[in-house]
Amino acid sequence: MANQIHHITVFCGSSLGTQEIFKNKARELGKKLASENIGVVYGGAKVGLMGAIADGALAEGGKVIGVLPNFLKSKEIAHEKLTELILVDTMHERKTKMNDLCDGVISLPGGFGTMEEFFEMLTWGQLGLHQKPIGILNINGFYDELIDLLDSMVEKGFLKNINRQMVLVSENIEDLLTKMKEYEAPTIGKWINKETV
Repeated sequence: MANQIHHITVFCGSSLGTQEIFKNKARELGKKLASENIGVVYGGAKVGLMGAIADGALAEGGKVIGVLPNFLKSKEIAHEKLTELILVDTMHERKTKMNDLCDGVISLPGGFGTMEEFFEMLTWGQLGLHQKPIGILNINGFYDELIDLLDSMVEKGFLKNINRQMVLVSENIEDLLTKMKEYEAPTIGKWINKETV
């Protein structure tokens, strides 16, 4: 049974990065989500890839909800043309609100903040706190080394393969959305059985 996806939270950089394809694909993702009537939930900024995905969705008449901490709004980076801008007090409140509003997550290229948000949502899923699909749009191989690291975690006994499979990866937007719609969350606990010594 396909997942009903009405809103997707997108984690991505507040910078554009060094390759034009990052911005172009972020904008393309925004347009694609809008064309499928899927609302975008994101960090609320007008800069970097964050601004690109919002602008892409808005250009197609899509719904875009930004969630921004007050201290960042004071830096004048808030996007002024969103469907809705929700202001919160802390970064943790931001993540909680973005989780509450979405039916799935996609990560684009980004830095520390993007990684932190992605892995927290992934960990919540691993612990059974939600059953939402979590995807990586692997633009131009940006996440190749991270994917290798996840495989190494399995190989070295720190991650169950069933939890590794929670991370849905594709270079293609359409393919990634299909994987997210077909996703089934693991039904077993996260704890790895330790061999007795």
